[in-house]
Amino acid sequence: METNLVKLIEDFHSEDQCHEYLAAVRWPEGVCCLRCQSKNISQIVERHQYDCNDCRHQFSVTAGSAFHDTHLPLWKWFLAVYIMCESKKSTSANQLKRTLGISYKTAWYLCHRIRNAMKESLNLQGVIEADEAYIGGKRHGKTGRGAAGKTAVAGMVERGGQVQLAAIAKADRETLTKFIENHLGKNVQLVITDAHKGYDKIKNVAPHKRVNKAGGEVTSQDNINAIENVWSLLKRSLIGSYHQVSSKHLPAYLSEIAFRFNNRSNPNLFRDTMAKLLAGNHVTFQELAAAV
Repeated sequence: METNLVKLIEDFHSEDQCHEYLAAVRWPEGVCCLRCQSKNISQIVERHQYDCNDCRHQFSVTAGSAFHDTHLPLWKWFLAVYIMCESKKSTSANQLKRTLGISYKTAWYLCHRIRNAMKESLNLQGVIEADEAYIGGKRHGKTGRGAAGKTAVAGMVERGGQVQLAAIAKADRETLTKFIENHLGKNVQLVITDAHKGYDKIKNVAPHKRVNKAGGEVTSQDNINAIENVWSLLKRSLIGSYHQVSSKHLPAYLSEIAFRFNNRSNPNLFRDTMAKLLAGNHVTFQELAAAV
């Protein structure tokens, strides 16, 4: 069922409603003990906890998830997830700070916990376009491939389908070939790239075709327009919403952008994102804030 902002506020304006929803998402067949998997469970209503009648383990719906040990009201989590899912060009921690009435530190941590749960590793099928882009602040000197101070990002997208993005150390043959090979499914028809020498070995892992963007005719089939559209979306998000992103945290932003792109037609995006948060690992603020 699709969720809009009005419905979100109507359905989840209390902690009780939020806990009930998370329990239904985490345990669609009934609450299950996190230790022994028993379904013989009693509820401790006033503490939003459960008690296993078999092993006596007490737990909550948020235990061991991305929500673990949060001090933020769940309704603010719900609103943050909704905003991040519905913002086509992403939203910044500063924007969430103003919207939710929380500190910048809390908003930043909240965004990264949600992004951490959005990480996916996909195998792509059909006709795939692959390319690389360079992200980072402007510096004097060389532009384009190998530009100083920029981080390379590899990307591949199914035509009409899903995308996989990754920050890479350098856009050489070995790195690009490994990235593409790691995300190829069983039914790949063709991988299309530009004429960059880094793609010379793609023919060893999949049918490969090059497109010379600098010269010659580019047809409706022989192009990499789909992945270039992804780069446009990525750069609009980074410039328009985040303004600047460190190389350490760039993979997290790529995960968010790819996840939202891959679920662009998903009517259950909010629910599915909540499910990933419940299944996701807890990441500490110290881990996120630590130097590279």
